[in-house]
Amino acid sequence: MKKMTRTIARQSPTKPLWLTDADMRYPARLRERLGAEAPPQLAVLGNLALLALPKTAIFCSARTPGDAILRTHDTVRRLRDEGTTVISGFHSPIEKECLRILLRGAQPIILCPARVIAGMRLPAECRTAFDAGRVLFLSPFINAPTRVTRDAALRRNEMVAALADQVFIAHLAAGSRTARMADMLTRWGVPFVGPP
Repeated sequence: MKKMTRTIARQSPTKPLWLTDADMRYPARLRERLGAEAPPQLAVLGNLALLALPKTAIFCSARTPGDAILRTHDTVRRLRDEGTTVISGFHSPIEKECLRILLRGAQPIILCPARVIAGMRLPAECRTAFDAGRVLFLSPFINAPTRVTRDAALRRNEMVAALADQVFIAHLAAGSRTARMADMLTRWGVPFVGPP
């Protein structure tokens, strides 16, 4: 019975810390890059110090071709082995696989769900890394949405891009939302990293 109680306690809802844009810990880069579109408040859960580290953003569309998927896995393994802090929504199937690869390493990971994180249950696969201080959950959403929507994913991706020191995009299709985001990153002067 004790084992079951311990398991239930570990799955209790989480209570994030709220950072307003007036808080000294709020990332200035969001205001610099997004201006008036910067989220006025962030929900954070986990090791807040990870926000100050140089970050590589990963974006992978669900419609990524097979050869790009293989290059993505190679790139993510390299980032993991180099100890690079990675930030992403980890929402598409390829991004979820990237997260599994990264969780096998020792580097920091910033997960940005496209929804509210208050009351969220920590994913079991993230628990060990979270407890070790290697994982931070970050969301620009305070009250809604509680489920991922297309608009929420777009806003989340803009936040991830704005926080990035460099970015890896697995595949760019002409005219796609990812291509528009790549244009935005280029305007900001964010360097792109490629496969090894």
